Amino acid sequence: LGGPCARGVVDAFTFSDGPLGEGPKVDVKVDVKVDASSVILAASSSTSEQGDAAEEGYVGDTRRTFFTRATKLATGTATAATTATVLLTNPSPSLASTGTGTTSLTHPLLGKKAPKFELPNSRGDGTTTTLDSLTSQKKWTVLYFYPGAFTQGCTLEARNFQRDIETYRKLNAQIVGVSVDPPETNSAFCSSEGLDFYMLSDAGGKVSELYGSALTVPGVGSFSNRQTYVIDNDGYLRHIFTDVESRVPRHSSDVIEKLEEEEGLIYSPVPWAGDV
Repeated sequence: LGGPCARGVVDAFTFSDGPLGEGPKVDVKVDVKVDASSVILAASSSTSEQGDAAEEGYVGDTRRTFFTRATKLATGTATAATTATVLLTNPSPSLASTGTGTTSLTHPLLGKKAPKFELPNSRGDGTTTTLDSLTSQKKWTVLYFYPGAFTQGCTLEARNFQRDIETYRKLNAQIVGVSVDPPETNSAFCSSEGLDFYMLSDAGGKVSELYGSALTVPGVGSFSNRQTYVIDNDGYLRHIFTDVESRVPRHSSDVIEKLEEEEGLIYSPVPWAGDV
């Protein structure tokens, strides 16, 4: 893998989807010091052709496919992928939701101040974005975490947010994505998809962990789980979507429905605040 993520690159080898049968063979180079960003770039290279197909319909469990590819690239085996499958199919009960588009009512962060952060953005000018800079605009912030740029599910999710961008603007809401992808990858993703919003790079997944939206795969590292957090202009977490994966095609519509419920309401953050 070339570019800013490459360190100690070894000889290229051919990686095939094999029984997954979802794409052609591709040549990739694996970083000797494996980190999540490098693996994401490699795994995404084998799935990027699925992006256009995303418009035709969401096919299969793309998050599991992504992690399986990533762990195979990093370890050469499916051992870590098995662990990833367990993490994906057995979420913590406190974070599980019904899959009906409703937000979690039991998430430990619900009603509390959103964890603060400062992360590099995809604008390409080397700047960073903080939670304070987002809430200072006095808008709703739709902060959505996703596993990896250019993959099918993440492409479909981003395209649907872009499709509804004018509706979000009318609701006084801004969209910001977060993944462990490096800024250069997120910038290329935004440019490729013509997105009117930007992404943040959570190297190492530390912010994802703060929000309870991190998946750690042994031998690979931490990735951002597909979850969405709606933050009000006072910085409180008003809605948290924890079961986005099963509803990617209509997730943007689910978020809009929640924002429409809030539209025009005058509220106090006190009933939501869990701060001690």
